[in-house]
Amino acid sequence: MRAALQEMLLAQRGGLITWVPVCLGIGIGTYFAQSTEPDFAQMVMVWGLAFGLLAASRLITPAYAPCAVAIALVCAGGGVAQWRTVAVAEPVLGFRYYGPIQGRVVNIDRSASDAPRLTLDQVVLSRMSPARTPARVRVSVHGDQYFTDYQPGETLILTGHLSPPSGPAEPGGFDFQRHSWFLGLGAVGYTRTPVLRLHAADQSSLGLQVFAVRMRLSHFVQKAIAGDAGAFAAAIMTGDRSAMRQDTLDDLRAANLAHLLAISGLHMGLLTGFIFAVMRYGLALSATISLRFQTKKIAAIGALIVGAFYLALSGGNVATERAFIMVAVMLVAVLLDRRALTLRAVAIAAIIVLLWQPEALMGPGFQMSFSATAALVAVFGALRKFDLSHWPKWLRGTFAVFMSSFVAGLATAPFAAAHFNQIAHFGLVANLLSVPLMGVLVMPAAVLAICLAPFGLSGIGFALMGWGLRWILWVAQTVSGWDGSVGHVVAPGGGVVALLALGLLWCILWRGRARLIGVAPVIIAFWLWGQATRPLLLVADNAALIGVIGPQGRALSKGSGSSFVAQIWLENDGAPVPQQEAANRSGYTRDGRIVRANIGDWQILQVTGKTALAALDGCGGADVLISNQSDVTGRPCIVFDINRLRQTGALAFDLTEMGDLQLTTAQGVAGNRPWNANADASTQPEIVLKNP
Repeated sequence: MRAALQEMLLAQRGGLITWVPVCLGIGIGTYFAQSTEPDFAQMVMVWGLAFGLLAASRLITPAYAPCAVAIALVCAGGGVAQWRTVAVAEPVLGFRYYGPIQGRVVNIDRSASDAPRLTLDQVVLSRMSPARTPARVRVSVHGDQYFTDYQPGETLILTGHLSPPSGPAEPGGFDFQRHSWFLGLGAVGYTRTPVLRLHAADQSSLGLQVFAVRMRLSHFVQKAIAGDAGAFAAAIMTGDRSAMRQDTLDDLRAANLAHLLAISGLHMGLLTGFIFAVMRYGLALSATISLRFQTKKIAAIGALIVGAFYLALSGGNVATERAFIMVAVMLVAVLLDRRALTLRAVAIAAIIVLLWQPEALMGPGFQMSFSATAALVAVFGALRKFDLSHWPKWLRGTFAVFMSSFVAGLATAPFAAAHFNQIAHFGLVANLLSVPLMGVLVMPAAVLAICLAPFGLSGIGFALMGWGLRWILWVAQTVSGWDGSVGHVVAPGGGVVALLALGLLWCILWRGRARLIGVAPVIIAFWLWGQATRPLLLVADNAALIGVIGPQGRALSKGSGSSFVAQIWLENDGAPVPQQEAANRSGYTRDGRIVRANIGDWQILQVTGKTALAALDGCGGADVLISNQSDVTGRPCIVFDINRLRQTGALAFDLTEMGDLQLTTAQGVAGNRPWNANADASTQPEIVLKNP
């Protein structure tokens, strides 16, 4: 058995680099899953173990040496994640602020409610020292604005509301505080008052200069192509989605075409591939050049430069970074006369992204991007064993498009469902009708428009690009309108996505029959997902909304307000409906500003407003009182007022088999980490209240 094990481990030689990002990812994921931040002594032990195992790997049997290196990489992954957490640390607002705000524009996008959203740095807040002032804040601009032409680098002044980044909408949900921490956002908010320009644009830094070029190009494209097609064109050329309407985004997601918006492998590959082909065949037209120089390598260098410019222009999200690294590895392989497209290239891209931004591992962009790429490389690598040369050329091209759309859609579907709670049933059809056009018309037309712009003829390229994008938008709108186009799934429990990813990676990366072992964790992950249950009652962290499971689904305590939280709850239930419809369901007893809900033998009372709370006698017969006001009155029940909820975060209530009330707090699950330092460190993840 020992000999068989050694033979199996030695068979992995030659492909061990593909396991490096897997081991780093395990360490990074383990770090983020902790409920407390590792202290200095613990991190010294982790790094000491990593270096010790690396040294020991040279002294043990070659078959087992990679196992020691793997454990060292797991330790290194946790260490890198902790270093990154400390490196990006900035002040976080610790209270709700209303007053003047001054800052420099460093990003412009659009909120979920279609409002312009500004990210500001060099922030100045009233009566707040620079040491306590957040480095960046993000403000949504509501109301009628006379000034809407925001420019990168200009300093704005406004009066607005700011608050700390909110915690998860429910215990175990998406942690916006952690997400904001790594974006450098110390506060988020909104304004309904006019936004004024204090100073003209300051574009002294290279980053702001690139941002300014990006926005000028975006505006140029939107003027050349009207409507949603122009916003689409700006998104794929510059990464600026600020003009994309929410309805259009919903149609693209429902048709599984939202990936066309992200500047990812498809766009980077099409652009650099087009440049590579044009340069190579263009140079081949000259006999002198083609006989004296290696035109293939010259074309590779040209495509690499264009790809780097595209990366800088796009803003550099995870998918774009991964795409550029993949393309760079491929083009460098051409320069070195090596095979370009392999799982090693995917692994190198993943290693660089994880070392540069370890927090990216937890986001859907990283997971979907790398799952699609790894699956495509693995499947098309396996297809090389089959001789398709006797097939007609058109049939081979059609088969390649079909397989790429099918494999990428299948690989990303579980992760998309886990993060967005929906599955596009007709995504394959939409992709087959759209992706080929993106390659043969849209991206070449974009390059043509840029090349013709100095001569004032960019309209030719933009006209062709507009035709292609209008077709894609029509496909998205049509497919999303079909009956049953979108299926909804319940949110998976903790650990399901990690188990699923590790099983799939084992199936792809392991060499030999033992790769079938990876099927087991995949099956277990889907089984656990199928057994997932939802909390019987949820309470928002501002006490303004509660939602209880009833015979018709989750019933909400009100039909408007706290819409973002309501949407998340309903989507995680796998049954999204309009908030007003959920509010009309049975499950509550309402009496003005007092809402009663029952869970088994337990009664929960929600009271909103000072007057209603002051008029309440004791707890009104309830076991648990929820209030959006500060309550210092001693009451004969468990009270969660606004002050306590700011410490505990959102609440989830369930019943145990004995009829006890099980209470779970969002901050208790999230733990005591740097990004939620304002929360109560003593908050317990779960509290069980005994049924009397």
